[in-house]
Amino acid sequence: MLANRKKLHPAFQRPLPGRHTDTIARVCKYIEQSESIPTLEELAKFSGLSNYYFHRTFKAITGLTPRAYANAHRTNRIKKNLEGKGSITKAIIDAGFNSSSRFYEKSNQILGMTPSDFRQGGINLKIHFAIGECSLGSILVASSMRGICAIFLGDDPEKLIHDLQDRFPKASLIGGDTDYEKTVATVIGFIETPAIGLDLPLDIQGTVFQQRVWQALRDIPAGITMSYSEIAKQIGAPKSFRAVAQACAANKIAVAIPCHRVVRNDGNLSGYRWGVERKRELLKRETKDN
Repeated sequence: MLANRKKLHPAFQRPLPGRHTDTIARVCKYIEQSESIPTLEELAKFSGLSNYYFHRTFKAITGLTPRAYANAHRTNRIKKNLEGKGSITKAIIDAGFNSSSRFYEKSNQILGMTPSDFRQGGINLKIHFAIGECSLGSILVASSMRGICAIFLGDDPEKLIHDLQDRFPKASLIGGDTDYEKTVATVIGFIETPAIGLDLPLDIQGTVFQQRVWQALRDIPAGITMSYSEIAKQIGAPKSFRAVAQACAANKIAVAIPCHRVVRNDGNLSGYRWGVERKRELLKRETKDN
C-alpha cells in the first residue's frame, strides 16, 4: 500500500514572493555574467530590495543564498573550462577568479583536488569507501576529503563497487578502513531509525540547478512528501518539474539527499534510483517516527 501523503509542513505552506521571481531571475543572470562575485549590497541595489529582504527572497526562490549561488556557478564554470584544452591559468581567470594563486589555495575546497588532477579525471583523487548491510540490502558509502560523495543502495555489493568505479574512474578507491566503517554505521543507523537524523559533511557535485533542487530536498522534513511540481515552484521554476525529476534521478547520495520524499502529483510513488520498494519503506519509517 502506498505511503499516505501528509499535509505539508508549515514551513512549506508559506507563499513564495512570486512578484519577485522575475527580479531574482535577472539577479541570477547578473551574477552569472559578473567577472567576480558581487557583494550582497550590490545585488540588493540591483534588485531594488533591501539587503535583508533581498537575501531572504533570493534563498526562498532559488534554494541557495546569493553567495552559494555565485560559488556554485563559478565552480561549474571552472570545471567546464578545465575540460577544454587551454591553459589552466586561463581557465581559472575566465571562470571569474582574479588570481590563480588564490584559486590554488582553495582548489581542494572548490574541486576536491588540484586543477591539473581534475583535468586528468581525478587521477590523484582519494575516495574512502566501505560496504555494509542494512534492512534495505547492501549499502556503499564513499567520501572524498570534502565529505560523503556517494551513498548507494542495492542487492549486490560487487555492483555497488562497480558503480563507484564508474563514477570515479581515475580516482584511488580505498576500502577496508576500520575507522571509515564507523561512517557507514552512522548512515545505517539513520536508515533504520530516521528520527536520529544524519549530520555528516557532504561533497555535493552538480549543476547550479541540481544543487537548488537537492537543497530543496534537504529542506523537506522527514515524514513529509512533495511533488516534482511543488519542488519546481519552491525553487522559483514552476515549469521545470521534468528537470526537477531529472535532478532527483541524478542524485548519487541516497537518504542524505532525500529524493525518496518526492512523489507524483497524485501522491503515488514514482521511480527511485534504488528501487521503489526501498522508497516505500523509507517513507513508511519516516511516517512512523512522526
